[in-house]
Amino acid sequence: MDFLVLFLFYLTFLLIGVVLICIITKNQRLKGLVLGGAQVCSCIIPQCLQRAVQRLLHQLFHTRNPTFIILHLLLQGLVYAEYTLEIFGYCQELEFYLPYLLLPYVLLGVNLVFFTLTSSANPGTINKMNESFLLQVYEFDDVMFPGNARCSSCDLRKPARSKHCRVCDWCVHRFDHHCVWVNNCIGAWNTRYFLIYLLTLTAMAATIAILSVAFLVRLVAVSDLYQETYIDDFGHFQSVDTVFLIQYLFLAFPRIIFLLGFVMVLSLLLAGYLCFTLYLAATNQTTNEWCRGDWAWCQHCPLVAQSPSAEPHIYQNIHSHGFWNNLQEIFLPAIPCSEKKKK
Repeated sequence: MDFLVLFLFYLTFLLIGVVLICIITKNQRLKGLVLGGAQVCSCIIPQCLQRAVQRLLHQLFHTRNPTFIILHLLLQGLVYAEYTLEIFGYCQELEFYLPYLLLPYVLLGVNLVFFTLTSSANPGTINKMNESFLLQVYEFDDVMFPGNARCSSCDLRKPARSKHCRVCDWCVHRFDHHCVWVNNCIGAWNTRYFLIYLLTLTAMAATIAILSVAFLVRLVAVSDLYQETYIDDFGHFQSVDTVFLIQYLFLAFPRIIFLLGFVMVLSLLLAGYLCFTLYLAATNQTTNEWCRGDWAWCQHCPLVAQSPSAEPHIYQNIHSHGFWNNLQEIFLPAIPCSEKKKK
């Protein structure tokens, strides 16, 4: 059990690192740095291993498969198993307020509902039936989205803010990104589900982290550990300090301390991504547009600065119509009548 949790912990952060590299390589200068590092590694790593890794990465990130859904549910199951078997029972013995202890289960139920909706809902697939309708939803800016563009794969006119997903092999209206964790694209018609899914996932991790910390603090207070003394390596009596308390708790409750570290790191990562996603929603942008836009603050970064001869160009967002209108557009998207009948 402990080995499996440890393995999944490191695997998760390895996958997060790969995803971050994929995001970084959206920029050409950083992409060059990453490719340069890959060329150096290719001189050391055997060719057979390189091909195996390339096949694995292609299977994980460039084809639709349930690998990350299984990993996602497995991680949730392990976290909640540890919370139920140890933290929940200990907190009941210490007379914690029961609704606080049940809150993670309520969040889990809501999260699973919106996880299912995000992964199964139509993200906004463009076809010949809805092509003419979706062409009228957003205005073409003739910079990032030219009005006469056609998709070479789908042989359809590309509505503004759309993009062909290479993983799903279809064009998506108001394409944001392809999320491997839900095995689906995030587009105009399921962004609302994705936001609530991400919000509840962040709240789940933060709630379990807070309850774990509260349990450890209550345990130290009830047992008066901070008033105890111990004998150091030189045979002298020392008062218990913070470092000793952490070491003692880690030896007494290793799985709880490990779980606490995991959910704390996960909470920070999810909270950062949630803030970024909410910023995009509030300003009516997509991740695809944000990555493709040539922002002013990027031009001052030494790694991505343009040459002096290049003409500076800043992409102007013409689709933002105020905070509340932007949110209304996400939660009440324009849907063709034919799609409404299918639902």
